[in-house]
Amino acid sequence: MSALVFTVPALLSAAAWLYLVVAHGRFWLADQRLPVASPAVAPPGGWPDVVAIVPARDESAVLPLTLPTLLGQDYPGELRIILVDDASSDGTAQVAGQLAADNPTRTLEIVHGDGPPPGWAGKVAAMSRGFEALARSDSTPTEYVLFTDADIAHPVDGLRRLVAFGEARGLDLVSLMVRLRAETAAERAIVPAFVYSFAQLYPFPLVNRQRSRVAAAAGGCMLVRRRALIEAGGLVRIADARIDDVALGRLLKHHAGDGRSSGRSDGRIWLGLTTAVHSVRAYPRLADLWDMVARSAYTQLRHSRLLLAGTLLGLLLMYAVPPVFGLAFLAAAMLGTGTTAWQAVTATAGLAAWALMSISYLPTLRLYRLGNWRAPLLPLVMLLYGAMTFDSALRHHRGSGGRWKGRVEGP
Repeated sequence: MSALVFTVPALLSAAAWLYLVVAHGRFWLADQRLPVASPAVAPPGGWPDVVAIVPARDESAVLPLTLPTLLGQDYPGELRIILVDDASSDGTAQVAGQLAADNPTRTLEIVHGDGPPPGWAGKVAAMSRGFEALARSDSTPTEYVLFTDADIAHPVDGLRRLVAFGEARGLDLVSLMVRLRAETAAERAIVPAFVYSFAQLYPFPLVNRQRSRVAAAAGGCMLVRRRALIEAGGLVRIADARIDDVALGRLLKHHAGDGRSSGRSDGRIWLGLTTAVHSVRAYPRLADLWDMVARSAYTQLRHSRLLLAGTLLGLLLMYAVPPVFGLAFLAAAMLGTGTTAWQAVTATAGLAAWALMSISYLPTLRLYRLGNWRAPLLPLVMLLYGAMTFDSALRHHRGSGGRWKGRVEGP
């Protein structure tokens, strides 16, 4: 077999990793962070009113850890909280009501839902119910809406910093990729790679560049300018989106179009990383993390078998070829088994790609305070993601894709 059969994939992989590290929007640096805001400095127009909308389905176990962090915000302006009880069966509403009674500093309204209507994804439907409740109860239009998940805990100054940043930059959306839990061995192996892959798909610096077409958001923490969402057509525009955060980011960024000269919002969005806002949801076993990824991976590929095949081949080229070819041909050279120039090129290209990949993973590992020794193991984790993606497609074709807390969504 010609050595070119191995050399070409190795060179392609090395070229791809060189492009990703040098020219793909600095995705891997993990440097998009909120600046430290001064607590004494208010926006020029004063602190705008904010309503936090929390979709919650069977969340009675996590709410005692998270809802008090919203109720206890030090935000100087008006803050109300709307919790949407999405057909829960575990007493979510009762737990939320008791927590509000114990923390009376903020107003909590509980809205009851009976699941998504036809054509709607569950979380977007719950968000929309909260938004409709806001419209019914708003005598003076609220400036911002904070969409935040029920499992997200916020620092006491979290909302103040979000609003100050949004006001200073005139943003329609400020979103934070919250720090996911990484305490068990499975979480430490899988979660940082998930964050790294998301940033690779949607480089944060490109999301934050107004002229770039790249748009996304992170659903755990999204501060949205209410006027911008209404002008974009509201949540009905993304009614069936199971990856609701990316859909909302695209809606707000791309809606502006030619309307900038007519006084409409101009589609400025910002996505960053944080260690202060964090998820308390545990995925203690590999099976739990597998379900988390498999629930939506095939949706990300628009349920396309062609995209699935391309993704799996791409994962093999990008993550399997570098270490396998690099080490195999390096071993052949060290054993002196008649190494040719092409074999040397293959080994060099494979090892170079592996090195670039590992270097690019280091900032994410540092974000999660994990050892650098994990970086060369990224290929194993990403191949595991490939298996999860394939399983996601199998689940979809069996009619069980998108299952979340007993509810199956999507076609």
